[in-house]
Amino acid sequence: MAAKKASESFSKTLIEEVHKWGCMKQTGVSLRYMMEFGSKPTQRNLLISGQFLHKELPIRIARRAIELESLPYGLSEKPAVLKVPSFFYAFLMGRFFLSLPCGFQVRDWYLDSFRDLRSFPEIKDTNDEREFTQMIKAIKVRHNNVVPMMALGVQQLKKGMDPKIVYEDLDEIHQFLDRFYMSRIGIRMLIGQHVELHNPNPPLHCVGYIHTKMSPVEVAQNASEDARCICLREYGSAPEVNIYGDPKFTFPYVPTHLHLMVFELVKNSLRAVQERYMDSDRVAPPIRIIVADGIEDVTIKVSDEGGGIPRSGLPKIFTYLYSTARNPLDEHSDLGTADTVTMAGYGYGLPISRLYARYFGGDLQIISMEGYGTDAYLHLSRLGDSQEPLP
Repeated sequence: MAAKKASESFSKTLIEEVHKWGCMKQTGVSLRYMMEFGSKPTQRNLLISGQFLHKELPIRIARRAIELESLPYGLSEKPAVLKVPSFFYAFLMGRFFLSLPCGFQVRDWYLDSFRDLRSFPEIKDTNDEREFTQMIKAIKVRHNNVVPMMALGVQQLKKGMDPKIVYEDLDEIHQFLDRFYMSRIGIRMLIGQHVELHNPNPPLHCVGYIHTKMSPVEVAQNASEDARCICLREYGSAPEVNIYGDPKFTFPYVPTHLHLMVFELVKNSLRAVQERYMDSDRVAPPIRIIVADGIEDVTIKVSDEGGGIPRSGLPKIFTYLYSTARNPLDEHSDLGTADTVTMAGYGYGLPISRLYARYFGGDLQIISMEGYGTDAYLHLSRLGDSQEPLP
C-alpha cells in the first residue's frame, strides 16, 4: 500500500503551520552554556528554559517533519520497485521511508509532537512550566524508537537495492540521515537537560545530563564491559579490553553520549578480532583503549588487531547503507522493530557515533591497516564552548 500523505491524517492548517515554523531560525546552545545555566536550577531559570523550549522545539521538529514528508530522491513505494536502471534511482528513492509502516509512523510522531507543542499555551508561571515539562518528557518517550525504526527502513532499502549501486554515491540519503540524526540528538539533549534539572536529588557533580567531573576512563570501562557482554552472547567468548589512562582525570561531558560512542567502537573491534581468531589456535589479542588528556581535546583511541579494513572500504564506513556484517533482515525477515542489540549489521553505529562526537565540537576518525587492524580516534572538545551544529 502506498504511503499515507500527511494531509490524510493531519489538518491543512497544521501542515501550513509546520511549514511556517520550519522556516524560522534555530537557536543553538553550547555545552558550557547548558552547564552554567543549569548549575542554578531556580524557578526563574526553569521558567526561562521552559519558555525557550516552547519556542525552539517546534522549529526543530517542524524542520524534520518537512524533510520526512519530502525525502531525498523522491524515494519510493516498495523496495521491490528499486529493480530498475540506475539513472532512475534519483527519482525513486525519496519516499522510501514513507512507503513503509515505520516510515509514516516516524513522520506522524514528529507531526503529533509539533501539534502538542503548538497547542500548549504560553508559559507564564511555575505551574505552566511544570505542565510543559511533563508534556515534553512524554514527547521524548514517544520518539524513543526513532533510530531503530529508521535503521530498519534503511536496511529494507538496502535489501531491495541493486548490489551494483555504490552506496557512498547516494549522497542525498546520507546527508538527509546526518541532518535528521544530528537534529534528533539536539532535541533529545535539550529536552533531557530541562527535565533532569527538575530532579530534586541529582547525582553528585551532575547538572542535568552533564557530569561536571566525568571520568572518561570509568565510562570507557563500563562501555567496554557492556560491549563484551554482547560479544559473549553472540560468539560464546570475547577478547579482553585493556584500558590505559588516569582514572582520576575528569572533565565536563555527557556520560551517556560518551558511553554510546565507546560502546560502538569497542563492539566493532570485538567483532573484528573475534571473527579473525575464532578458528585460530592463537589467543585473540586484546582491544586497547588509550585515554589522552590534551589542552583542546580529550582523545580516546580504540585499537584492535582484527585484520583492518580494505582501503576501498574506508570511504564507506560512515555511510548508513554500509556494514561489513550480514544484514540483520537476512536472518530476521519478520523483524518489526530493531530493539535487540546485535553485534553489527545495521550500519549506523559509526555514522551516529561521529554525529554525537561532533554535536559538542569533537570528531571521530578511523585509520586502518589492512591485514593488521584498525585504530579509531574519538576526539572530545574540552572547551565546551562550540555551538550545536544546527542542520
